[in-house]
Amino acid sequence: MKAGFALGTVMAMMLAAGTQPVRAEDPPAPAADAGKGTIIFFRPSKFIGAAMGFKVREGDVELGRLRNGKYFVIQVEPGTHAYTVHSEAKDVITLEVEAGETYYVRGSIGVGILAGRPNLSPSTAAEFEAAKPKMKDATGEGIKGKDDKD
Repeated sequence: MKAGFALGTVMAMMLAAGTQPVRAEDPPAPAADAGKGTIIFFRPSKFIGAAMGFKVREGDVELGRLRNGKYFVIQVEPGTHAYTVHSEAKDVITLEVEAGETYYVRGSIGVGILAGRPNLSPSTAAEFEAAKPKMKDATGEGIKGKDDKD
């Protein structure tokens, strides 16, 4: 009886802590199309800055919105690409993309004066795969071009 109670207590604590089993149906990261590179932008689920999101742009083109616990995938031509995020401060990450390669960019929110400061940093497939079970794919959600109004 005591063992059953202890097991139930441990399971309840795990659920309260937000642990989730790895879902078998989650597909691996998509492979790059022929002649292109793949970039996965992701933002692991965190309590700090959870209500804030930011747009990732290349030049004037909005590529995706990075909210807490979301990721999106883009395919790009090989070459140098500069990706920008901003609120009260601006951050830029520059990638030299090669055809057939996959790159990972981790988004986060730092402390700012009036609003959180978005940050983009290089990451790894292992870090993305570890965070993926608690994230949702936001590829293509709410994309606006340079001629669209916010």
